[in-house]
Amino acid sequence: MADLTAPAENKDSLNGFLFALSAYFLWGFLPLYMKAVGHISPTEVIAHRILWSVPVAGLILLALRRMDDLKLAFRSPRMLGMAAVTAFLISINWGIYVWAIGAGHALDTALGYFINPLFSVFLGAVLLKEKLKSAQIAALALVVVAVVILTVDAGRLPIVALCLTLSWGLYAFFRKTLPIGPNQGFLLEVLLLAPFALCYVIYLAMTGQAHFGTNTSDTVLLASSGLVTAIPLILYANGAKLLKLSTIGIMQYIAPTMIFLIAVFIFKEPFGTAKMIAFPLIWAALFIYSWSMLRDYRAR
Repeated sequence: MADLTAPAENKDSLNGFLFALSAYFLWGFLPLYMKAVGHISPTEVIAHRILWSVPVAGLILLALRRMDDLKLAFRSPRMLGMAAVTAFLISINWGIYVWAIGAGHALDTALGYFINPLFSVFLGAVLLKEKLKSAQIAALALVVVAVVILTVDAGRLPIVALCLTLSWGLYAFFRKTLPIGPNQGFLLEVLLLAPFALCYVIYLAMTGQAHFGTNTSDTVLLASSGLVTAIPLILYANGAKLLKLSTIGIMQYIAPTMIFLIAVFIFKEPFGTAKMIAFPLIWAALFIYSWSMLRDYRAR
């Protein structure tokens, strides 16, 4: 595994590509796991994702010998406050995602993650006062048109997609300000959430509402949630350190594309006329955005 403390080189590597590809493929197949736990309350699933992620992330940090970074983080009230914000945002994102897949809204989750890169561009313009280029403005305009089409067709905003976009976009934005490595930061976040998750799991057990321990399949599924959660995040963190920003930018479309295909061909979710128009608009926006990004990167 890559040394996350080493400075990242501005070039692609085979190890980085394989790390990132593995992460995106695991995220792409994640709806199949979420469908399997669809009969379990999303809050119980999230609680177990948090609790079982702690030992997985902890063992990885021990292997990397980076536990000292975590000890320093717990001595910094400012860092703990920042981590509390990112922990809250990622738990909201997980909760929406788990509920959406179980409720038959996998297409909406794919839409949300397709929109997310462009939402990050929007955040940069609004919060960081970054100047938008003409290609970025055109891409954002296409996204707005697609959202309007879906809103008119459904009679309401695509809430699931927009909430996933908002929660993940803000998480990524604030996560960049957290002065700690990605593996250490992830463990810090789940450690902050763990007391709440543990109390909830105990409450479910005491009130007879828990699925964990009631049958073998549910117990195995919930116990494996730590691996399902932590492994892709850690693979991605290592891959991102060993790849160019432009490469990561293109690869991030792998997971939502897989989610889209699973939703349509495996889950058989309805793909009406409005979505047949809106999704190609989103894809066109992503093509314009990616082309502009690659052109600028090569120019630099």
